[in-house]
Amino acid sequence: MQLLGTTRKTVRFHFPRPVTYSSQMCSKDTDDKNSTLLKDHGPEHSKNVSESPQKYSLQTQQRQDRRQSDGYMSDDDVSIAQRLATFPKGGATLVSEEELLQLAKVRPPQSNGGSRCNIENLIQKIKTQIEQQEALKEFMSLEHIKPLDDCHVAKAPENREKNRYRDILPYDLTRVTLGEKKDFINASYIRVPVGEEELFYISTQGPLPFTTNDFWQMVWENHSNVIAMITREKEHGIQKCHRYWPEPPSDSIDLTQFQLRLDNYQILNCFVIRIIEVMNKQTLEKRLVHHLQLTTWPDHGTPRSSEDLLKFVRYMRNIHRSGPIIAHCSAGIGRSGVLLCVDVLLRYVEKDIPFDIKQIVTHLRHQRCGMIQTKEQYVFCYEIALHVLKNIQSMRS
Repeated sequence: MQLLGTTRKTVRFHFPRPVTYSSQMCSKDTDDKNSTLLKDHGPEHSKNVSESPQKYSLQTQQRQDRRQSDGYMSDDDVSIAQRLATFPKGGATLVSEEELLQLAKVRPPQSNGGSRCNIENLIQKIKTQIEQQEALKEFMSLEHIKPLDDCHVAKAPENREKNRYRDILPYDLTRVTLGEKKDFINASYIRVPVGEEELFYISTQGPLPFTTNDFWQMVWENHSNVIAMITREKEHGIQKCHRYWPEPPSDSIDLTQFQLRLDNYQILNCFVIRIIEVMNKQTLEKRLVHHLQLTTWPDHGTPRSSEDLLKFVRYMRNIHRSGPIIAHCSAGIGRSGVLLCVDVLLRYVEKDIPFDIKQIVTHLRHQRCGMIQTKEQYVFCYEIALHVLKNIQSMRS
């Protein structure tokens, strides 16, 4: 295995010539403590308006979130795991900690090229890239990537309210569409080739109260069986994501098109697994969706440990059966970008194919603006690669 090399660049759709870069399209990280938090809505939303997708005030959104969360402590005051621990125990155990530990041990296929010397060289190379800030220079160079288009659909007056952040918008070319009318949702299709395989994702924002039905319509229409959530509902007193899933003591949610029921859940050391039954109210068809929520990623940093994220990503990949994996944080570009990059990186390692982290992130950014938002997040991807290679080295010694 080599760290840097030429990877297969062919994808199944064509990108138009990039347009002139506009700094207004995608501002800096909403999770970055050194950057300015993007506003959920502009000044015009301070007016008293009716509760509709076109006219929905921030105050109304916050009131609805508070009403739904009534009876619970804020996630600012108590961790998600602690809050869920007060609920009745779920059904059958879905996965054990020992099974997660085994999943986290990435093993490339045995080959003549997989020598101990080669692994040691790779480890030393990544250490050098981190210590000499070569990774940081790569991240800075990524800031010059030009956007694909002007996101006209996301900026349309009828869709403006559906964006959690005014500057985090999906490209017209790669946006997810809903129904026959190709309705708008702030979500992007992302495809990444790894050898002969193509990994398929949807990266999206944390749902708003009035986009919850749209979110589940997206899940349904894309036949996705895995949702990966990498944010808390509220961080530093600011609403990051509406609670769009059923949770005890109310184990069901009745939406316009769908009936949601919590079928099972399990609280692990680093994430929560929820099995949600989704019923289409028109056809009465039922499907099970795995909702995974990582609980050890601090709001202004990187995951508590590489091992935690490895367990999460490997379990996510292990249970994936159909449709694109749907990933979201709050804006759908920072922590979501790290998640996708790590998943892609691990597939390269498993297949013993040369990988290039800068090329992976470039590919992500060509499909959704600003994927991986901070230098700390970018360097963390290198640290994950280093952690995985060291584990491989220890297994071969």
